[in-house]
Amino acid sequence: MPRNPKRNKTTQSPKSSANLSSSSPDPFPEHHQPTPAQCRAVRDDLLALHGLPRDLAKYRNPDPSDEAPPEKTVLDGVVSTLLSQNTTDSNSRRAFLSLKSAFPAWEDVLNAEPKRVEDAIRCGGLAVTKASRIRSILKDVMERRGEICLEYLRALSVGEVKAELSRFKGIGPKTVACVLMFHLHQDDFPVDTHCTIGISDYKGYWLGTHESRQGKGISTSQ
Repeated sequence: MPRNPKRNKTTQSPKSSANLSSSSPDPFPEHHQPTPAQCRAVRDDLLALHGLPRDLAKYRNPDPSDEAPPEKTVLDGVVSTLLSQNTTDSNSRRAFLSLKSAFPAWEDVLNAEPKRVEDAIRCGGLAVTKASRIRSILKDVMERRGEICLEYLRALSVGEVKAELSRFKGIGPKTVACVLMFHLHQDDFPVDTHCTIGISDYKGYWLGTHESRQGKGISTSQ
């Protein structure tokens, strides 16, 4: 008796589906919420309820007529955000101030013994890992740009900034988004499970399973 011919499978494998999804700028292209308008509605609800926190006022778009230099350089923002990983805000602020006090210029950090840099940021936790990553960033910028400065990022698009910063070890999507929003005043938003899932549940938006969120980079790390 002749064998039945094999049927052509039209369903995509999970791997191929993931590849298609990864080509989209949206983390969940098959879901249509929340929309930009819904995100703005959440922002407006929070502002109406709490007002603008005083600590965040300095991050608002500066007045174009104000010629005062930014409070922090872009590199300051990258390093301070890296130091905020896996610790409290107060500890990360102390670590950044301690680092700047011990090494007034970034060249000093690059040229210092690693142990001295670790000691300067020890109060922020994970001192060995963070010191190594900071020095690696400084070395990379120096070798590529000829100076330790990231101010050129201010002239780039969001996508270009993401590509530039993502090359550094220890700088993940959440850290990049923090730098974009707080230090470059760009339209981006750091996503983590502490705030976004709570907001999504409150507004009734779908955000996927725990496994799918991890696969899309929606987590509390970096």
